[in-house]
Amino acid sequence: MTAAKKPFVPKQVVLVLQGGGALGAYQVGVYEALHDSGIEPAWVIGTSIGAINAALIAGNSVEHRMARLNEFWHHVEHPATIAGPMDWLGMGNWVANMSTVIRGIPAFFEPNLAALRGSQAHVGVELAAYYSTEPLRRTLGSLVDFDGLHDGLTRLTVGAVNACTGAMRYFDSRDEKLRVEHVMASGALPPAFPAVRIDGDPYWDGGIYSNTPIEAVLDDRPRRDSLIFSVNVWHQSAPEPESIWQAMGRQKDIQFASRADSHIARQKQLHRLRHVIRELTQQLPASRLSDPTVKELAAWGCGTTMHVAHLLAPRLEGEDHTKDIDFTPVGIRARREAGYVDTMKMVERAPWLTPADPIEGVVEHV
Repeated sequence: MTAAKKPFVPKQVVLVLQGGGALGAYQVGVYEALHDSGIEPAWVIGTSIGAINAALIAGNSVEHRMARLNEFWHHVEHPATIAGPMDWLGMGNWVANMSTVIRGIPAFFEPNLAALRGSQAHVGVELAAYYSTEPLRRTLGSLVDFDGLHDGLTRLTVGAVNACTGAMRYFDSRDEKLRVEHVMASGALPPAFPAVRIDGDPYWDGGIYSNTPIEAVLDDRPRRDSLIFSVNVWHQSAPEPESIWQAMGRQKDIQFASRADSHIARQKQLHRLRHVIRELTQQLPASRLSDPTVKELAAWGCGTTMHVAHLLAPRLEGEDHTKDIDFTPVGIRARREAGYVDTMKMVERAPWLTPADPIEGVVEHV
């Protein structure tokens, strides 16, 4: 599909990206499909690997975005290890991924020598981790134009959690100048990666608090009609696990799916109430609308509509609880291709064009 055949979309297109390590390859396929369809997001929101992908998109001009994404994911590819007899035990993927655990990824993270002092050594919050992410700092510095980001046409928001207060914070290029530290902080998942200090405070991966950062757009002010591509890489529901191995994977899915469904359910209630307030206000005579108290109450109403297009990365055959560190070329390619196919199907359907109930402020599409 070319830009000349670009489908109609609402005023603001938003791309929301979960955290998930190597699972973020699915997000690359999603963006590639949007790019090929002539749909460029006005706002990209991400946590962890989602923040990295978001920075690579928002921090580059449209014509360079795919090249930068390709370069980053080429850098983090990690050749598979031949598992041999471990495949018989169903642990082939685990063996391959353990090489990443032992050696790190040269363009992403490397073993932290301070960790050799033991887990109880007081090394400071910026060294209290098994790995150093200084390689990521260099990689992002070469691939993202942070100087031009603040003046760019695409808004960037990344989520991180304060390691001391436990409060979630969304750093937004609309409100402040984002640096490489903000993106690194969003991906600083302990105890693997160390906290990153911003304005004196240490921050960790936002996925600890909320790995699905869709609330950043649904709570935004001023509210605008939007088409939100919500890209999830963790499965909130699944059959019951039948082994310890499967239970470990299921626990991880539940933890990092981060109540995505409940977030949307709450926002649907809130936006419906705003639409109800708007409808009630329209029933009042003009003489009442001029009353300051009525004006203040009426301000809680709105008529914006948020279309949420859900995209969920599929499970790959043989994946397990180490899937988020599966940086093998095969794993990356499979997830990326799935993201491309799923998004193209969504764009071709364009369900946001179907008339929606005017009282509903959030409309979901799966």
